[in-house]
Amino acid sequence: MGIIAKQSLRGTIVTYLGIAVGFVTTFFVLTRFLTTEEIGLARVFIDAATLFIGLAQLGTSSSLIRFSPYFRKDDGSLGHGFFFWAVVVPLIGFLLFTAIYCACHVPLAAWFGEKSPLFVSYYYLVLPLAFFMLYQQVFETCSNVLMHIVLPRTVRELIVRIGLLVLYLLYAFHVLSLNGLMIGICLNYGIAAFINIVYLFTLGKIRFQPDFAFLRQNPKLVRNYLSYTGLLIVTALAGTMAPILSSFFITAKMGLDSTGIFAIATYMAVMVSIPYRSVTAITSPQIAQSLKDDNRADCSRLVQQVTCNLLLIGGFILLAIWFNIDLIFYLLPNGETYASAREVVLVLSVSQLILATFSVCLNTLNYSRYYAFSMIYSVVLTATAILLNSWLIPKYGMEGAAWSNLLSYGLYFVLIILTLRISSGIRITNRRWYYILALLVVLFALNMLCIRFLPIANIWLSSILRSVILLGGGFAVAYFAKLSPELNALLHSIRLPRH
Repeated sequence: MGIIAKQSLRGTIVTYLGIAVGFVTTFFVLTRFLTTEEIGLARVFIDAATLFIGLAQLGTSSSLIRFSPYFRKDDGSLGHGFFFWAVVVPLIGFLLFTAIYCACHVPLAAWFGEKSPLFVSYYYLVLPLAFFMLYQQVFETCSNVLMHIVLPRTVRELIVRIGLLVLYLLYAFHVLSLNGLMIGICLNYGIAAFINIVYLFTLGKIRFQPDFAFLRQNPKLVRNYLSYTGLLIVTALAGTMAPILSSFFITAKMGLDSTGIFAIATYMAVMVSIPYRSVTAITSPQIAQSLKDDNRADCSRLVQQVTCNLLLIGGFILLAIWFNIDLIFYLLPNGETYASAREVVLVLSVSQLILATFSVCLNTLNYSRYYAFSMIYSVVLTATAILLNSWLIPKYGMEGAAWSNLLSYGLYFVLIILTLRISSGIRITNRRWYYILALLVVLFALNMLCIRFLPIANIWLSSILRSVILLGGGFAVAYFAKLSPELNALLHSIRLPRH
């Protein structure tokens, strides 16, 4: 895969180092030293900022990637005011949505006030957190466009998590108050944004200088950008809400205690989708270039390559979590409190596998001339998520939230895949994809059979044996059947040289 393989491998290594830090933070610090209410507060605080920046960025992340080929110079740098607009457009969005957010204080305080009054106390602190998170993301996207994903990924996945770990420990040992913890979370993301912008300027490929002459010479490009961004604003309004709606509904309907438990289940499930962050970050610019050149064959090849590899990697991570789920809760401090979310972890993990496998399809649709459909489908996604959360959470609690997540994303990506196939002739899957899916289903079924017909009382021995035998056997099948030639080649490339 060339640069895709190298950058993705390095990005994935950094990401999993971050996961190790996040694992320690989540399972040995949060669950031991923080109450479920405090965990829920931290989760919904960050989710609120995430929702805010999804709206305030005005589609900047997708726009930067889609239109970067038009601003790229022969030496690979980005000129013609690219970075200037990358900074200014989100600032306009931030100011706009700050006004809306402040105006909504009374109704939102009433919605959260009964079950989660603690969150209402930190309502306005969401704004500085959102500002820092917004520009951390913008600067990272600029680095991705320049094909430099490793350091920004290190900042997001490792440095930010180390900072959060330090903050939680300071709070656990009473060095920080709860107010100090919440302010510290804001400053942590501020430091991350500062590191990213310093790194961007050290690359020497951007300049903070507008180029209005270039815009006047390319009126069609300006029109396309404005129409594309206008649609993305609506898309963001819908699409950004869906992934975090469950947290808000649980917080409002069940309280921060339940949000904290749901957050721990979510942390486990998110591990399934970690690899796609590196892969899509580096493939998205190439897909945008293929679509600009109207090279559909190359686009299909890239998409199939990504979906196969991410299904295989994400699927094995999902199985590893599920095979060891009882051991995880056994080792977790206060694990009996969080074990009620056992089934929630499985359903959310399947949702994350769908997200990881097919997110490249959403990017492809956004970069194509049929990007307007992504707006329509995002509205469908959010409407479905709202309706299902409203219906299922009162009946089934956290399980209902997990199922609403799975069903919403399932419908969403079915619509996207069908649109790409019909409108652009882009094939999302190939024969290897179905072989990989069959392998995962068989391994899941074998695990169930082992638990039922070959039970082992010792939880350590049971988890380790099933993981080693089933996952090891599954890996061998995938390797020798060459279900992922790219991963096989990657494994061969890192073999130690023979003497």
